[in-house]
Amino acid sequence: MWKYLKIIQNTTMTIDEKDIEYYLNLDWTLIHGTDLDFNGNTYHYIEIKEFPNFAYCAKTQEIALENYKKQLKLMIQVALENGDRILEPGEDPDDDIDWESVCP
Repeated sequence: MWKYLKIIQNTTMTIDEKDIEYYLNLDWTLIHGTDLDFNGNTYHYIEIKEFPNFAYCAKTQEIALENYKKQLKLMIQVALENGDRILEPGEDPDDDIDWESVCP
């Protein structure tokens, strides 16, 4: 399992020490939007750039902003239990790719 260090408020933490509360309190890149449901009614959604498969929908933007962290908490919990890497705000998902070996 890989590990890395990050300085947070003069504290060094390894990946093993980061918990759900740590991740919930990061400054995630939120993407807000609206769309229409199958009946033509407007709904509001929030996506998180660092979690490409995350989307939270609600009838109003206020409700979406109030409640998206409940779903985020579940996603983080599953990722931590599975030992998955969780990208943090500002990290590039392609940082670990050796493009010279992938592209001829």
